[in-house]
Amino acid sequence: MNMLKQATANLGTELLVHAGPTLAQIGPLRGMAVRAIETYGRRGLTQSRATSHHPPGVDEDRLLMGLALAHTIERILVERRASQAVRRTLFQILVQGLIFHQAGTEAMARFTARYGEHPCSFLVISPGKACNLRCLGCYADAGPTAEKLDWATFDRIITEAKELWGASFFVISGGEPLAYRSDGKGVLDAAEKHRDCLFLMYTNGTLIDDRVAARMAEVGNLTPALSVEGFRERTDARRGAGVFDKVLAAMARLRQTGVPFGISLTATCHNCEEILSDEFIDFFFAQQGALYGFIFHYMPIGRAFTLDLMPTPEQRLWLWRRSWELIRQQRLFLADFWNHGTAVEGCISAGRSGGYLHIDWNGAVSPCVFVPYSPVNIKDIYARGGTLNDVWAEPFFADIRAWQREYGLGQPTQERVGNWLAPCIIRDHHETLRRLMAMHEPEPTDPNAREALLDEEYYRGLAVYDREWQALSGQVWEEHYQRWGCPQGSDITPLPEVPRPTVVTAKS
Repeated sequence: MNMLKQATANLGTELLVHAGPTLAQIGPLRGMAVRAIETYGRRGLTQSRATSHHPPGVDEDRLLMGLALAHTIERILVERRASQAVRRTLFQILVQGLIFHQAGTEAMARFTARYGEHPCSFLVISPGKACNLRCLGCYADAGPTAEKLDWATFDRIITEAKELWGASFFVISGGEPLAYRSDGKGVLDAAEKHRDCLFLMYTNGTLIDDRVAARMAEVGNLTPALSVEGFRERTDARRGAGVFDKVLAAMARLRQTGVPFGISLTATCHNCEEILSDEFIDFFFAQQGALYGFIFHYMPIGRAFTLDLMPTPEQRLWLWRRSWELIRQQRLFLADFWNHGTAVEGCISAGRSGGYLHIDWNGAVSPCVFVPYSPVNIKDIYARGGTLNDVWAEPFFADIRAWQREYGLGQPTQERVGNWLAPCIIRDHHETLRRLMAMHEPEPTDPNAREALLDEEYYRGLAVYDREWQALSGQVWEEHYQRWGCPQGSDITPLPEVPRPTVVTAKS
């Protein structure tokens, strides 16, 4: 019976994967599917208000982010933004993962049976530190360097994550990913070899020429998020003269070849209003064709780190409201890693279920891209016959996961959930991170990280920031996410008003 069930599922998968891209071009069918998703989601929200352990507003955020993702996929199909290979990949992922629940289930079950927890959901891999740009304040301090993972190690990491954890999603960062080469291979070769996976690549965009864009369309399972700092003036000021126009040229190539792409935004105290302005959003999403966006608040790590560029607590609160306004009104998939902890149950670092680990160009494994402290090197693990499971089990990572659970991940009641508007262990709970680091003594991954660790002013500044943000966001957490009465039906609770923050001008 199980064999028959599996065979039926496999046959259904193949039929839908082959027929789905064609059926999706039929407007009435596509519209019916999208409406069904929204109806199902809103019905689920109504039911969850009576049974969920999440605070009421958290379930709303999760629904809204899911609807934004569904709308993004519809845009890809409606506007014919995807090559044939991309459409097939999308349907394979949707059918296997969402309908038949096939992707990686056996591997996840084996891991859970052994460790009593679900495995890491994805990995962020920075295979090379080399970059053709030299951006101000780069978190990776990237530039002209030979530091990189060898191809065999890079490929083994992906293979093991699939086999041991059931992972099928990988984020490629850097350095500049397209500058990576080892044994004549690069990131597009990794995507081509592992066609059963989806790859998201953060890139400066300047190396996407006609050949690279055509290869991405042919491979079909890699989407680039191109970095901009705002419009031309701000982007070129940080990244170099002419970079903004090169990014626009890359976007034109991606549109022409049918490669879905998004934008990656670093929010500072100087540009946060510009990158979420109506003009900016219209330019990149409506005119240039970006399909999604990721917002990274400037983190005081990396090259020439400073607390002065961080968005102020008041600006961060404005970013929270404005980003959710865009998600609600325009159904944009716009993910803010510091303000949208409600959509993912808090911090996603250190290998928790639904979260990830970061592996850099030297093999150092850290809890997060923005926590540059590593207790273990993947090369050392492999040299002594270990696997990614040994990396995941490291005590430093395990204790961060324990803190995540204590702060609310998977807690059985709403009252035990911490403030998920302050989810980040390095930005919002710096003293907690320092305590765990004192216990486990992970190695700084570069001299900048070591310098930050020894800088008492840096420590005090982040501790002060934490307290100010907890006080400001705590009021919104209590009043918007926990204390209001659950609305009748499926109405979404209005966002609270937030004052426009004081403009912070750049120092001369």
